[in-house]
Amino acid sequence: MPNTIKALITLLLISWGYTVKAQEDVLIQEIIEGFADQLAEDYDLYELTERLSHYQKHPLDLNKTSPEELKKLVFLSPLQIASLFEHLKTNGKLIDVLELQGISGFDLQTISRILPFIKISAPSDLSRRKSGTSVNNDLIIRYGRTLQTQKGFRDLPGSRYLGSPDKLLLRYKYVVKDFMSASLVVEKDAGEHFIHGKSGADHLSGNVAFQNLGPFKKLVLGDYSMQFGQGLALWSGFAFGKGPDVTSVASKDLGLRPYSSSNESSFLRGIASTICITKHIDFTAFLSSRKLDASLKNGPDGSMTLENINISGLHRTATELKNQKSLGELVYGAAFQYAHDHLNIGFLGYKTHYQQRFVTGNQLYNKYSFEGKELLNTGLNYSYTFKNMYFYGELAHSIGSGWALLNGMMASLSPRISAVLLYRNYEKNYHSFFSSGIGEGTEANNERGIYGGMNYTPHKYWSFSLYTDYFKFPWLKYRIDAPSEGYELLGQMAYTPNKTAKILLRYKREIKSQNADAGSLDKGIQQVLKQNFRLEGKWRGNKQINFQSRAEAVCYQKGIADAETGFLVYQDINYKPLNTKLSGNLRLAYFNTPSYNSRIYAYEDDVLYGAAFGIYHGKGFRSFINLRYQVMKSLDVWFRYATSFYKNVETVGSGLDEIMGNKKTDVKLQARYQF
Repeated sequence: MPNTIKALITLLLISWGYTVKAQEDVLIQEIIEGFADQLAEDYDLYELTERLSHYQKHPLDLNKTSPEELKKLVFLSPLQIASLFEHLKTNGKLIDVLELQGISGFDLQTISRILPFIKISAPSDLSRRKSGTSVNNDLIIRYGRTLQTQKGFRDLPGSRYLGSPDKLLLRYKYVVKDFMSASLVVEKDAGEHFIHGKSGADHLSGNVAFQNLGPFKKLVLGDYSMQFGQGLALWSGFAFGKGPDVTSVASKDLGLRPYSSSNESSFLRGIASTICITKHIDFTAFLSSRKLDASLKNGPDGSMTLENINISGLHRTATELKNQKSLGELVYGAAFQYAHDHLNIGFLGYKTHYQQRFVTGNQLYNKYSFEGKELLNTGLNYSYTFKNMYFYGELAHSIGSGWALLNGMMASLSPRISAVLLYRNYEKNYHSFFSSGIGEGTEANNERGIYGGMNYTPHKYWSFSLYTDYFKFPWLKYRIDAPSEGYELLGQMAYTPNKTAKILLRYKREIKSQNADAGSLDKGIQQVLKQNFRLEGKWRGNKQINFQSRAEAVCYQKGIADAETGFLVYQDINYKPLNTKLSGNLRLAYFNTPSYNSRIYAYEDDVLYGAAFGIYHGKGFRSFINLRYQVMKSLDVWFRYATSFYKNVETVGSGLDEIMGNKKTDVKLQARYQF
């Protein structure tokens, strides 16, 4: 390649990399927005955002990294990761970033995405060893509050919130690079007591984790997550679903990980370790014992039974406090993982024991739900790379009941086209308390489906994504009193004429079934059609300021009822000067949706490691402003002010969250000290 062309391409990639660095939140935003409607409004995405922020400051060296580490860059597909290591094996260490263009699946868009998170060591550096130990301390304190008084905080008879309206979070992390880490999370939600009786702090989570400690590849004491295979048998913590990037349906399991999120339900507590038995075989063993929130009741024989485990983590009212930590859970098991060249095979087995017995309700859709105190789960997972194809899957079994099966294939059909095909069959009597398989339902049971998707980049300026997912529920479900089926279709086009502008167009269509609403003239099971249309533009005015504009419409129709249409328009302005201590962003939005059925989800910028999911419904205006000020090199302060004005309403919210008037305002203040 002529030197002039090399220089131009290098400058192009570097300039794109600086653009991404200058807009470090944009990538996180794009990833999160793909599945915003699948998570709770206040879901803590610390696991994801902290990971990407960490690698921006401490880039991965592609000549020294491992497949396990690259899985943490969630936008890289398993096939791209396999292609990179095949290239390293065949051609040796990378010398220049230009070599990435010759790796299957690495187009300019992918390369520009990963540049802020990776580096390539020079050949002379490969044999050098860094002297000294890198130690980092990271302390975050966050305060938040809704300024208006909600109904639950008024002195009313009956159920009410017993704690203060303040939200508090303290997060501390201590890291000795490549050796150990320790973390502590203390959190209080609005309406909760910060300290309550014998339970102490409302939510207290922490751990100490070691790596490469004698025979232990990993060792975690305290709270941890387990992620194996495709999430059918054992998966706790954060997981992706279906999104505009079709390769996201292939889960990237990370095995044992210390848990440092403030989500109060999706983790294990105890001790876990991974031991490297041979060069290619890892053995993981774990033991967890913790108390969960559950609603207990007296059974016919006087014993205590339960129907559901509460996962909200909220302890605001007398009833919620009564249910807090009322159920003992014991989990223990082990997993074997074999990895060599292009083949990975894993097997696991674990047992879950509960202090009380599950007894399902008398609703017909609960006929195949889990009953009892103990559950034994097993799983077999695999992945295999053959040239430009990646095969993966998992077979899981809950002993004494059902099976769950998932098989998928990913292929790089050309330098511009990648495709995914996935089949799943989760039996109606398959049970797992720790599963997160790809699907339409919230649990990996009572579902069959086939998914097909494609990413197409015909030109460096253009990219297209398309997927369709057909699903069928063989048995009844909540609010669906008959077997049913449906499908989901998404198409997206992105045009990026240069490094400062991007235009995106998206269409999504969903068809499902649901029981008729009370009072509806059309009885029985009804078809629900929901369509989303999105037009979005992003551009940079200069090195200090960039803009994002969006217009989105939702059309919702159930049965023969009239369709309703809601829409949202907003303008974001981001100001990030290069050499000043103050930066920030703001949004001005107008929304109009006839009901909650036509609600619209939109990611909202927040304080560091905060990821707000804006749910826009009703009619009105919303705005927010985020400011960041660097007090000194080691101390940063964030402030967020968000307010919504609703038209033609006398109250905002419902139940104990109801506010008198047509306005809701939230504030946050956060400080981060690194030492």
